[in-house]
Amino acid sequence: MPNIRELKAERTKLGADAKAIMDEAQKAGRSMTGEENTRFDKLMDERDEKDATIERAERLLDDERHTIDDDTDDNRSADQGKAMAALRAYVIGGRGSLTPEQARALNAGNDPEGGYLLPPMQWIKELIKSVDDLVPLRGLATVHTLTMTDSLGVPTLDTDLNDAEWTSEIGTGSQDDALRLGKRELSPNPIAKRVKISRKLLRLTGGNAEDLVRERMAYKFGVTQEKAFMTGDGNKKPLGLFTASADGIPTSRDVNSGSATGFTGNGLIDAKYTLKAAYWASATWLFHRDALKGIRKLKTSTDEQYIWQPGLAADRPDVILDVPFIASEFVPNTFTDGLYGGMIADFKHYWIAESLTLEIQRLVELYAETNQVGFIGRQELDAMPVLAEAFVRVKCAT
Repeated sequence: MPNIRELKAERTKLGADAKAIMDEAQKAGRSMTGEENTRFDKLMDERDEKDATIERAERLLDDERHTIDDDTDDNRSADQGKAMAALRAYVIGGRGSLTPEQARALNAGNDPEGGYLLPPMQWIKELIKSVDDLVPLRGLATVHTLTMTDSLGVPTLDTDLNDAEWTSEIGTGSQDDALRLGKRELSPNPIAKRVKISRKLLRLTGGNAEDLVRERMAYKFGVTQEKAFMTGDGNKKPLGLFTASADGIPTSRDVNSGSATGFTGNGLIDAKYTLKAAYWASATWLFHRDALKGIRKLKTSTDEQYIWQPGLAADRPDVILDVPFIASEFVPNTFTDGLYGGMIADFKHYWIAESLTLEIQRLVELYAETNQVGFIGRQELDAMPVLAEAFVRVKCAT
């Protein structure tokens, strides 16, 4: 397993080297040259790859810490040992030397001649696949699990009291009838997925194929949620962050990016300072990686300072205008006049209500005729922004 501490040190050095290129151009009072841009992009690509490697290494370490050997694993190892012993006997003495038990250990299916003999199959517990898209928003949002009701009422302060008044010792101030409360309601909606898998495959892989199905279903449910958290229309699904709505984030919380085809440093500064200072300590930028690629090279038009800064310490994240950021593949990334391209927010004010956490049901008899096992995943949830002023969207516009 890669040494995570060494990987983080290498990541920090790559960030420092990239920053040095930016600083050199800045001291000279110019933008980066084409050669410097190429070197900068190469360093940042290597840094992004290092981030992905660190994440995978940390996930593997976490899996190892939570692995518990049980009787099933012991039995599985014993079966594999018997199969290997049977294979050696077959290679040395042929089929006639096998005991009935050894023949059964090597048998996988039947044919008119009496059955196939196969060596035991080793199932590698490392899936060869493309890198999963990140689904980070749930980790920042507020999640409520409903146990005694079917919906969650979110109280809202529609109209606040006026400020207190200076008065005399015995005065009570003028009567104020402005206070108005409202309510938004989260009603979890069902999502489901059904998968079938061959019983033969389950048998040959010692149950690892079943584990793989469960893992991939859990991930795909996460992807479905993340897409809705970003762009859901609120109709039988969550209300997304990038869907303008009076029930969530109205258009009054939109800030122009300063460019009809992307972002400017001043546009992002406007977005940050549209958010009240009380939210800054918990605020996070949210962009697609295509947006981050351009933002990394932006400067302010006033003092020509790069708005992106790498986190030079191992425990410090990269920041944009001193605010950390996350990337999601499901943030809108069509940078055209009038379309959204990112946001800054305190995402704990995005609420998720679950009345049924993800459960996966195993169906043994339903597909018995086709010698298959079914898996049904179910979940019920809803989500929406509950406090508009905690969010500022960035719209591509001059």
